[in-house]
Amino acid sequence: MSNKNLELLSIESKIFTIRGVRVMIDRDLAALYGIQTFRLNEAVKRNKKRFPENFMFQLSKEEKKELIANCDRFAKLKHSPTTPYAFTEHGVAMLSSVLNSERAIQINIAIINAFIALRRYVLGQKPDNITHRIGILEKALLQYMDENDKRVSQIVETINNMLDIDEKDESIKQIGFIK
Repeated sequence: MSNKNLELLSIESKIFTIRGVRVMIDRDLAALYGIQTFRLNEAVKRNKKRFPENFMFQLSKEEKKELIANCDRFAKLKHSPTTPYAFTEHGVAMLSSVLNSERAIQINIAIINAFIALRRYVLGQKPDNITHRIGILEKALLQYMDENDKRVSQIVETINNMLDIDEKDESIKQIGFIK
């Protein structure tokens, strides 16, 4: 599996839907940029005018609890008095003007590409290589699968079933103009 595919899969796994918007959490962004979370938030606070609420928002205590419950990597936040910030796709793009390093530029491009790929998938405009990417994911899952691990085989089966769904299903309503 190429580094680019691993990076895209890694980034896509860090995109959440909170308040009906796809976002990335400040801790994940800081890790990708190779800086500490407080440094990322410090740079954002120095440039507060660049980050309106539709670009970035702070999670509520309830949202923080749900995030911790659903993602083991956020367990350290459980006893933290602060709540994390969530950045929308536009907020991530704005970070490139605040974090001006070569790594930040490359990571921003990769993150924006991940948001675009997710949007295309959700809108039914799947990229031409989605089947290929799912195949890569399937190979990676099978590589780490133990003989007794049924969960991974169930995931692979679910992915394959998703690919077999008839796109012309009448129960799915099309959006847009009909010619």
